[in-house]
Amino acid sequence: MTTDPRRLVPRTDVLLADPRVAASAARLGRELVKSVVVEVQQRVRSGEVGPDAAADAVVAALPVSASSLHRVLNATGVLVHTNLGRAPWSAAAVDAVVAASGTTDVELDLATGRRGPRGEGAIGALLAAVPAAQAAVVVNNCAAALALVATCLGGELVVARGELVEIGDGFRIPDLLVSTGARLREVGTTNRVALADYTDAVGPDTGAVLKIHPSNFVVRGFTRSVEVAELAGAVDVPVVADVGSGLLAPHPALPDEPDLQTTLAAGADLVLCSGDKLLGGPQAGLVLGRADLVQRLRRHPLYRALRVDKTTLAALEATLRGPQPPVQRMLAVPVEVLRARAEAVVAALGGDAHVVDAGARVGGGGAPEFELPSVAVSLPASCAEPLRLGAPPVVGYLADGRTLLDLRSLDPADDETLVQAVRACR
Repeated sequence: MTTDPRRLVPRTDVLLADPRVAASAARLGRELVKSVVVEVQQRVRSGEVGPDAAADAVVAALPVSASSLHRVLNATGVLVHTNLGRAPWSAAAVDAVVAASGTTDVELDLATGRRGPRGEGAIGALLAAVPAAQAAVVVNNCAAALALVATCLGGELVVARGELVEIGDGFRIPDLLVSTGARLREVGTTNRVALADYTDAVGPDTGAVLKIHPSNFVVRGFTRSVEVAELAGAVDVPVVADVGSGLLAPHPALPDEPDLQTTLAAGADLVLCSGDKLLGGPQAGLVLGRADLVQRLRRHPLYRALRVDKTTLAALEATLRGPQPPVQRMLAVPVEVLRARAEAVVAALGGDAHVVDAGARVGGGGAPEFELPSVAVSLPASCAEPLRLGAPPVVGYLADGRTLLDLRSLDPADDETLVQAVRACR
């Protein structure tokens, strides 16, 4: 007599009682682990897994964490890759978030036992890093910072027509500004704007003049723009500059990228930027500048809806006070060092792997046409998909019929992991 195959499937309670599975349930949650058990039981029914191997199959199929997000090795050559979470954090920022994830003194003055100012440490670190700023406020991204400024300063916003840009995923700056209730006064043409265009447009209803640094594109040829220093001396309303990528001070590798310190020193009343791009920290929108304007932003009701949580404040402060974040190291590493790493990886792999010159990018809208000299490991095109689906996933790019793994965007500590990942996909 044939035994019903359903009788051979280990019971759910038996599999959950396996010490390894039980330990995972305590770490990942019972429901998540139970869902994996159910999937493995179905594989036993189909004959893919033997009944005696069911517990091992459950352990092998369990995720590393309760989150669906995966750690990914970024070998794209794009240092601040939006699809890969933008800037990787420093170890100091990670440690700060772990410490802040529990109960913390985010709004408590331990000396007095009374309520204290929120984010004082992060704000202090920002002001120390950008001496030209009198005050600062932190919200959840740069778009939120721009929305808060537009809402708070109100009235009519004067902006060059060529700076009303669209960035990733169809997000348009003018749509955001209009959604706050502000009125846009566009000046100049797509490619040219003069100082007189701004001064003629400023009137009693003007709330601010906006300068928005273009992201992801460059306008060349018959062009003209007005610098912050010219505007600051010619208009009697706040000049607000969105510099985008979050460079704190001039960087020798990016001579044309605007930075916060220089822009404020040139006369901007407020500067806005992202925290998770060239600054190298968590997602955040930073506003720095005149103390009276920052105080107006902080007291506006919308600020409460846009402010960041304790972990963002902790990561931001640690990024600013701690060691050089990974993005800054990526920018500075010499090509010779990258080549030596690539040669070591290729020597470990052998076969059809070889070293090639490559060009890396800043990403995140920063320095859109600026190419950083780099070095990559070249593999057959067929490696791209298995690497992307591996554990951990490795994301490179295809060029000239080959899979390229650019080492400028990869932490040197991950070189051996990269070698193992390539070996596993061959």
